[in-house]
Amino acid sequence: MKIILDLFPILLFFATYKMGTIYEATAVLMAATVVQSVWLYKIDGKLATLQKATLALILVFGSLTLFFQDDRFIKFKPTLLYSFMALGLLFAQFVLKKNFLKNMLGSQVALADNHWHTLSLAWILYCIFMAVINTYVAVNFSTEDWVNFKIWGYIFPLTFIVGTGIYIAKHVIPKDEKNEDQQDA
Repeated sequence: MKIILDLFPILLFFATYKMGTIYEATAVLMAATVVQSVWLYKIDGKLATLQKATLALILVFGSLTLFFQDDRFIKFKPTLLYSFMALGLLFAQFVLKKNFLKNMLGSQVALADNHWHTLSLAWILYCIFMAVINTYVAVNFSTEDWVNFKIWGYIFPLTFIVGTGIYIAKHVIPKDEKNEDQQDA
């Protein structure tokens, strides 16, 4: 159910684009993301930081796209989102000396600090990769190709998330070992 909710705006964007224009699709994306955010808020009682950032960027860049009738704004929204994520993770990891992923997920998943560090670096590299590839497609291909990339390009995040899950499963500290470590302290 969660995956359907996550894909809801992009699927509506894609379908609307195929039946209309990039501007109609952008308006639908904006509305669908607002609906998605309200729905997530009703389910969880809060919105995750990433959801808030996504909503804000879609509303700002979608509005600019519609106001100026220039599709470059919506095409570069993913580049900015991934760039901000990479910069945020880099800043937290190397300037603040805090692992943002551990802060977010540490209560749910027990990993050694070196594995949290590796995960953080992997996410930084993934975000940089996604920002670069989105920019490349947005600059060098038609809007039609970019929209197709947005829908079929979901293979990248799905593959990365599965890989992350496999990495975590391989390195997770079992609860009984975690409890023993805590009792020894």
